[in-house]
Amino acid sequence: MFFKQIKSKGDNFSYVIADENNEAVIVDPSFNADTIITLIAECDGTVKYVINTHSHWDHIAGNDEIINKFNSKLVAHQLSKVNKTISVVNGDILKIRNITIRIIHTPGHTPDSICLLIDDMLLTGDTLFVGECGRTDLPGGSSSEMYNSLFNKLMKLDDEIKVYPGHDYGPSPHSTIGREKKTNYTLKKRTLKQFIEFMKEP
Repeated sequence: MFFKQIKSKGDNFSYVIADENNEAVIVDPSFNADTIITLIAECDGTVKYVINTHSHWDHIAGNDEIINKFNSKLVAHQLSKVNKTISVVNGDILKIRNITIRIIHTPGHTPDSICLLIDDMLLTGDTLFVGECGRTDLPGGSSSEMYNSLFNKLMKLDDEIKVYPGHDYGPSPHSTIGREKKTNYTLKKRTLKQFIEFMKEP
């Protein structure tokens, strides 16, 4: 399996996952579409799916450019308002040959937020960053849903799972679930009520 984290413009990460025949999945094209298209073209590849972890503009900005170039299908959560080809919900599975992508619905930052589990790699969008978590004060955000997504879903994954976020906000471009449990101040043990109050802090 080919896996690449891309950041060519701004602080948004995009991801390219491809099988041995260079059939690829692009996650959150963002402002990195030119770099992604060049990479796919260099290996004479194709793009089966474009997947959005959520529908904020800085993550979907490159959708049309990738889809029009490669005739790809757009995948997003069923609550997303993007013009998706395929709607997914929690627990759904996408495949490209021998690569399995499991959908984990993680609302909190947005109602349509999803994370993608691929082998031992977790693409977290704006739900979990290295050293931070996504904000919940934007339209559709919910601190109570974020609490559930973080503590009842992501933090129950194996400590060895690698974390690949949607933005380059932390001290490193990726981490692990175990490291975030130990070092991420937003994941400190709190009750739901305490977490909601914590998320109100500036």
